[in-house]
Amino acid sequence: MTRHRLNTRLFRSAFKYSIPVLLGYLTIGIAFGLLVTGSGYPWWLTLLMSLVMYAGAGQYIALGLFAAGTTLWEAAIVQLIVNARHMAYGLSMASRFNAAGPLKYYLIFSLTDETFALLSSLPAEKTAEDKSLFMFYVSVLDQFYWVSGSVIGALAGMLIPFNMEGIGFALTALFIVLLIEQIMRVKKPGIFVVTALIAVFSVILIPGRISLLSAMALSLVIASLMEKFALWSRE
Repeated sequence: MTRHRLNTRLFRSAFKYSIPVLLGYLTIGIAFGLLVTGSGYPWWLTLLMSLVMYAGAGQYIALGLFAAGTTLWEAAIVQLIVNARHMAYGLSMASRFNAAGPLKYYLIFSLTDETFALLSSLPAEKTAEDKSLFMFYVSVLDQFYWVSGSVIGALAGMLIPFNMEGIGFALTALFIVLLIEQIMRVKKPGIFVVTALIAVFSVILIPGRISLLSAMALSLVIASLMEKFALWSRE
């Protein structure tokens, strides 16, 4: 892939496309920053985690692990389980990312739940190079929103006392909003309903430490079968 200058047309388009994440990440990021400083940690830890770790749910969970005095190996295993879903994201986006040349390394690093939701339903662009740049701009903007929100929250938490009750639910609320948006965009509610039911039954019937992995694996299998059945039906 050739070296690029900023494509203002694509950048503006990426900004408009990423506005739902902007609204969510600023809010969730601020909540995370407030939790960090409210837990007694320095504000710069928020910046460092958001730049290097960049995993919303993982960062929230990390605070609990810090407080519980979890060992490094235990924390690593928990984070692996929580973020294992990203392997499925990466596999489904591999062909698109390979066409991005050197940009693919950042695209892989920055593939959060919300960014995956945007990139997996991209609008049509003229060339493969445009698609790669568009994905890169969306990914950079999404991380910028998250870093900005978390730092704002951390600095505000140092200066203003806040009641932290219920703030941890903010990330779940963002997932729900993005889920509704994807249902309306894709217009295939069946697969969303089925995977939601699988997740609920996994939490109820399977031990907590493996319920997330079990739900993800079973959902992928069921989704694949439903897609194949739909193709067979059309034939």
